[in-house]
Amino acid sequence: MTRTMPGAETGIRDDLVDLDAWWRAANYLAAGQIYLMDNPLLTERLRPEHIKQRLIGHWGTVPGVTLTYAHLNRVIMRTGQEMLFVLGPGHGAAALTAATWLEGTYSLRHPEVGQNLAGMRELFRQFSFPGGVPSHASPHLPGSIHEGGELGYSLAHATGAALDNPNLVVACMIGDGEAETAALSTSWHGSMFLDRISDGTVLPILHLNGYKIASPTLLARMSRGELDAMLSAQGWEPMYVEGSDPAEVHERYANVLDEAMERIREIRDDAERGLGPRDPCRPMIVLATPKGWTGPAMVDGVRVEGTFRAHQVPLAGVRENPEHLAQLEDWLRSYHPEELFETAGHPVDRIADLHPQDGLRMSANRSAHGHDSADLRLPCPTDYSLRFATPGTESAEATRVLGGYLRDALVGNPRNLLFFSPDEHTSNRLDAILEVTGRRWRERRIVGDDRLSPDGRVFEVLSEHLCQGWLEGYLLTGRHGVFSTYEAFAHVIDSMVVQHAKWLHMAAEFPWREPIPSLNYLITSHVWRQDHNGASHQDPGFIDHVLSKRPEVSRVYLPPDANCLLHVFDHCLRSRGRVNVVVAGKQPALQYLDDDVARTHCERGLGVWEWASTDSDRPAEVVLACAGDVPTQETLAAAALLRDTVPDLAVRVVNVVDLARLFPPDRHPHGISDADYRSVFTDAPVIFAFHGYPWLIHRIAYRRPGHDNMHVHGFTDNGTTTTPFSMCAMNGIDRFTLAAAALAEVPRLAAQLAPLTEQFAARREAADVYARRYGVDPPEIADWRWPQGSASPDAVAAH
Repeated sequence: MTRTMPGAETGIRDDLVDLDAWWRAANYLAAGQIYLMDNPLLTERLRPEHIKQRLIGHWGTVPGVTLTYAHLNRVIMRTGQEMLFVLGPGHGAAALTAATWLEGTYSLRHPEVGQNLAGMRELFRQFSFPGGVPSHASPHLPGSIHEGGELGYSLAHATGAALDNPNLVVACMIGDGEAETAALSTSWHGSMFLDRISDGTVLPILHLNGYKIASPTLLARMSRGELDAMLSAQGWEPMYVEGSDPAEVHERYANVLDEAMERIREIRDDAERGLGPRDPCRPMIVLATPKGWTGPAMVDGVRVEGTFRAHQVPLAGVRENPEHLAQLEDWLRSYHPEELFETAGHPVDRIADLHPQDGLRMSANRSAHGHDSADLRLPCPTDYSLRFATPGTESAEATRVLGGYLRDALVGNPRNLLFFSPDEHTSNRLDAILEVTGRRWRERRIVGDDRLSPDGRVFEVLSEHLCQGWLEGYLLTGRHGVFSTYEAFAHVIDSMVVQHAKWLHMAAEFPWREPIPSLNYLITSHVWRQDHNGASHQDPGFIDHVLSKRPEVSRVYLPPDANCLLHVFDHCLRSRGRVNVVVAGKQPALQYLDDDVARTHCERGLGVWEWASTDSDRPAEVVLACAGDVPTQETLAAAALLRDTVPDLAVRVVNVVDLARLFPPDRHPHGISDADYRSVFTDAPVIFAFHGYPWLIHRIAYRRPGHDNMHVHGFTDNGTTTTPFSMCAMNGIDRFTLAAAALAEVPRLAAQLAPLTEQFAARREAADVYARRYGVDPPEIADWRWPQGSASPDAVAAH
């Protein structure tokens, strides 16, 4: 191991001696977290009972993280620069925990882990321990906005945090293993979207320690020329810090960071004077140090330091192997803890004083804890609502109506609201937003480009990873945003939304973290109107994915028309700490509820549409339920068909906007009681036309009264390039199938069932023949409207 001694023996220049002591203290604390249950300051010889029975942690990245944190603190103290630290290497939390404990912030936020001997013992014990804290940078860590459990998102989060934060420098440490992921590889483009004046600065620090858990890393094996070419082509100016001698690395790191900060200041000064290129190469640091630096050099005759063997726990058999125990003690004592900590456990003064004060500490950054977040100033959705005389007789594009509302929301929040979309903003009918802003674009423009702007508030880049990552970073630092995307390709960021949802759930446990604005998805171009693109674009499973997450966080809304969409989205933008998924079609579709009724219906989350029902004076014989815009249309068409063919049938029509209402109340906070559920769905058989996979409804409602009589029709993964109605028919949510299914559940109609079912099947087959001949649905389908005079738009019952 490399023994780091204090004073002139090391060759460390005078102004960095204390910084080296801080670094040694942080490394000692990090190693102690991995190994020690007791004897935190080695006041006695190490014994097996001092060692944890399960050794969990990742040592390999720690020394580079603690080194970087120490040098960033030096820069902050020298310049007063506000800085946020984003740690990319997955399980490097031992380093951050050590740093925040030394700064005092950890003990402030977790008083049971004080800056004393008992607190140090607790710091060590709780790490990767039952009832303790994870080995990655979860919300328990003050100053962190980045969950370290899954790799790839650090640079995207850092870029999102810098947007609209002009005074902030986001130092983002990127592991060279992490750099191999798709998300991180794409994230280098972020420099091309940051404005020199209105946005903050991202300072990437690429840590080349050479290895993943078992294999070399690609970037570490590149030549300097190859790595320079890759980084500079994407807008970065790499500055190198390399070596294994602490004195040399300290001096080089200090000089390079000073140079980088001066370059950052020059870029901003030039921008304010209107000088320099619009998109200059921005500084970044490449830090090349040995993996597991300052740890055991050799173990059992095999090289560890500087190899993949240092990735996790470099000495594994410490409790059982006396030689390993002795080697661990030598390693820990090599940091000279007696010179770094008082006997009572507090850091000695020269270490305790070596951090910025108050809010300038990276671990106390207000943005990281949501303390600077402001609510949006939103328009009234009623001002954008559609007006019509009779439900189901007029058509509109729901997302285009929403676009007008979002446009004016942006006008009222010009520096606090952003829109993200993978090249689909106009396709998703949100053009109105582009009336007051442009698409963010800072590269070369040519004749014919459409509404590009260097400070645009719409971010379009054909990477769901970047849209998601930038938005998450923006939200995690207290601002607001919307991510609109095609339904089938929301799955690209399945794992990212899981990590964000887990973060939200865990962050709610810490009162010093304020709830951040919700992650709002507008899922459009959905499965039922991807008839032109075919099977590759037909997958409604994102809502299954989200609703499988923590009920405290996850929400899914299926507004049936434009007015409902307005009220749902207004609610989502006002909410905090949630993952809101709103599914709404962009194609012309029938409109059903006027503004007042839509607002009430959305507040309730589900309800009986009395104007479409025929059970007002008698018990319902069958319930036609629906969730989603196309299933709603087909359900209403089925209800009208049953009115014509079986006029005396008592049918109830139920529409569901908030899927979580179907959960029992002990499974989801939006769940309604069984009594309320029965008042809506009755005890009659239910034919449920659902937007997504039918088993989701069964999974949600399996404990509900009458579940055995619920028959769900939804997407069964039958899709191709076809017509809208044919898509419905292929999956059994078409009006004819629903009507036949309803009749089959009414015993008194047994004699009529066969001829009516045959009639409905013939009409469905005729529609298919027509579509195959003419390429469109027949007029009786395409032009269907709710029968005039049979409904009033304000007749919707409470559940």
